[in-house]
Amino acid sequence: MAHVINGDCCISCGACEGECPVSAISANDDGIRVVDADACIDCGSCAAACPSDCIAAE
Repeated sequence: MAHVINGDCCISCGACEGECPVSAISANDDGIRVVDADACIDCGSCAAACPSDCIAAE
């Protein structure tokens, strides 16, 4: 399982990216943060950091 950033993320603040201990979150070409499911260790740090509650376990 991996965490995913859902389509409700409208602020793209990047708070999640800095909290990921394995650097599984990055911005795509449109500046939207995405989670690399292969790298995600499902720790939940990103979800805890998200001010918009836009990250959940898949």
